[in-house]
Amino acid sequence: MLNDDTANLKSHLKDLRANLAQTGNVDDELQSLLQQLDGDIRSLLERRNAEAQAESDPYGLSERTQELTARFAVEHPRLEPALRELGRMLANMGI
Repeated sequence: MLNDDTANLKSHLKDLRANLAQTGNVDDELQSLLQQLDGDIRSLLERRNAEAQAESDPYGLSERTQELTARFAVEHPRLEPALRELGRMLANMGI
């Protein structure tokens, strides 16, 4: 069973993807970086759930989220708060 943090993270990722789709003018490089981050987070969550481990290798996801947040703050200020929240959630989960 998913814990609250994981469920909240998955919900937040879903909302972020929907907001990104509505923006529609995200450059290809940034879109690719976001897709890679999303895939890495999903993979990590699936592995954590499957292995039922309390400890995992963070793969720098929180740091990568912070870097993308800085880029979004300039190019897409409406989406930046959602990425900032994602980074906070990952950090709180130890990811």
